[in-house]
Amino acid sequence: MISKDKLYGLVLSGGKSTRMGEDKGLITYHNLPQREHLYHLLNEVCDKTFLSIRQDQESEISNSFETIIDNDEFRGPYNGLLSAHKAHPEAAWLVLACDLPLMDKKALQELIAARNSDKIASAFADLDNPLPEPLCAIWEPEALQQSVAYLEAGNGSCPRKFLINAEVNLVFPKHKEVLLNANSRIEYEEALLKIAP
Repeated sequence: MISKDKLYGLVLSGGKSTRMGEDKGLITYHNLPQREHLYHLLNEVCDKTFLSIRQDQESEISNSFETIIDNDEFRGPYNGLLSAHKAHPEAAWLVLACDLPLMDKKALQELIAARNSDKIASAFADLDNPLPEPLCAIWEPEALQQSVAYLEAGNGSCPRKFLINAEVNLVFPKHKEVLLNANSRIEYEEALLKIAP
């Protein structure tokens, strides 16, 4: 059953990138800063797309990008996710972390095609380690409403733990390398080797 909810795209690019040592959203893998590359990918498959950013990043973003500024009500990735939900509570969100250099349009289309809006989220997962990838997932509005209660109950701030304990539709991408996280210089180098020239 296809949900009538709007599907909006969200690139989470407000993190501090401490392990990488530089802003992961500004690293270039595909001739564009990564946050812009992912924004354009999401824009091709979603009704509308936004960059999730910190207040201090606002001045460096071109007006051609729609943005949602973190409200700083929650910690970690939930900060961006729930700021987006607050801005557009009626929408489902296809969320991508900006540290996914091998993500492509085909994989996003696979995730959307496999979406089950009867579950609170449809998340990519690796078949060898089938845990939901919360930052490569479609979050239904219900999931984000429940997340607020989950956080306020003091259950920690990890979106993966929330999804592990919820009714989630796991989706296994045809090419699992799209889930490669580049959080360190070593993973950055690994990603560059895998990107076709």
